[in-house]
Amino acid sequence: MGEALLSKEIFDVKFNADLVHLAVTIQAANRRQVIAHTKTRGEVRGGGKKPWRQKGTGRARAGSIRSPLWRGGGTVFGPTKDKIFKRKINKKTAKKALFMVLSSKVRDKELILLDDLKIEKSKTKLMAGILNKFPVKGKSLLIIMPKKEETIFRASRNIEKTDVTEARNLNALDLLNHKYLLAPKESIKAIKDTFLK
Repeated sequence: MGEALLSKEIFDVKFNADLVHLAVTIQAANRRQVIAHTKTRGEVRGGGKKPWRQKGTGRARAGSIRSPLWRGGGTVFGPTKDKIFKRKINKKTAKKALFMVLSSKVRDKELILLDDLKIEKSKTKLMAGILNKFPVKGKSLLIIMPKKEETIFRASRNIEKTDVTEARNLNALDLLNHKYLLAPKESIKAIKDTFLK
């Protein structure tokens, strides 16, 4: 573990719960996948032919066996894939929320800085050995790398409650989903270069 001079613009920002909540809910909504879908009468298979003639049978008129009134027919007002959950968020708002969460992590002593983080092989055992040196056992951990290191990504994949991300892809939602952050000093520089242009 090492010490580093942290930029006040990123790591000493006053926390605004409303702004962070706004950013996190929008980011969560933008990741949401629309899965629930019910078929309307136009999408249900079959029903092309009129079941019986319009007049003279004594029965109620019917145009399709796939009417919502019929068994096996379409669904009215059910959930469809057409629903859009995506919402827009201003870049400045997202960035400000990210800085606020990073600052709160530093204040709560939940940011662990390393001089460097490297392993020779993509072995989970090697990565677990490094992580066991820190007081993060049983807690969720986000490893922030300055750039994509395939060995670290692969070695961390099977470790419970542990995720790896690149500094340029940081966002408030991912940070709040993890209790601790682990980052080599290079990652701090990468965060500055990305978000303080």
